[in-house]
Amino acid sequence: MRDFSKDHSLLSLNTATVRKQGDLLAIIEACARHEIRAISPWRDQVATVGLDAAVKAVKANGLKLSGYCRGGMFPADAAHRAAARDDNRRAVDEAVAFGAACLVLVVGGLPHYARPGSAISHDLGAARQQVEDGIGELLDYARTAAMPLAIEPLHPMYAADRACVNTLEQSLDICDRLDPGRTGALGVACDVYHVWWDPNLYRDIIRAGRERLLAFHVCDWLVPTRDLLNDRGMMGDGVIEIAKIRQAVEAQGFEGFSEVEIFSELDWWKRPMDEVLKTCIERHKSAV
Repeated sequence: MRDFSKDHSLLSLNTATVRKQGDLLAIIEACARHEIRAISPWRDQVATVGLDAAVKAVKANGLKLSGYCRGGMFPADAAHRAAARDDNRRAVDEAVAFGAACLVLVVGGLPHYARPGSAISHDLGAARQQVEDGIGELLDYARTAAMPLAIEPLHPMYAADRACVNTLEQSLDICDRLDPGRTGALGVACDVYHVWWDPNLYRDIIRAGRERLLAFHVCDWLVPTRDLLNDRGMMGDGVIEIAKIRQAVEAQGFEGFSEVEIFSELDWWKRPMDEVLKTCIERHKSAV
């Protein structure tokens, strides 16, 4: 297990962590100031400042991208499937422009939530099939661009609206069916917030192996959790065995960044950006 206690060279900042404190260009400047070497930006933040300006700022400051957020939201009715396909191809193109390590996929839930305007459906099985079909189609496009796709399973509380793939096991089943040769083109993003509760977590980390482990995200689970989406905790403030999970991931050969991703409407989004980044660095050393 790598030693994070002496420096933060392997910390990556998911830019959602300070999305309320400034635009992407301001976040990039702050990361450079705090000697944070990598980020994972969100597409809406990129769109606000413009793709060209964002890519230029990343390169000018010598930053790497541990991932790019996000593609996915595959389920849709017939009238919206082409839009889903085209939007995901654009996400691949944007990730390529940044030289991202992978494009993270939040796969979507029921069609009317994944693609607003789609007809209402309660068929979760059909939604999961659309997810797999959509990933398979996107994989063909992503291979031509040499951009790995990372399926991120989300906690089951998001099954209806954000992701109907909720465990590493489900994600790996999709990977094995679509990429049986384990080519590195398709894998998983392991976010401790979403998987810490899973009784099969450590078994499935071993199953994933180095070829499938494309990204590793950290934060903490607060008790009580006051908001289902926007009340993640800073590492060390909750109940997740973060270091134990990282040890398991790294035992499989994962050598990438540990990406801090915190959605915190009630706490961290209210604090100054420099304070948040300093705390991320401190907790990355002590709690990750």
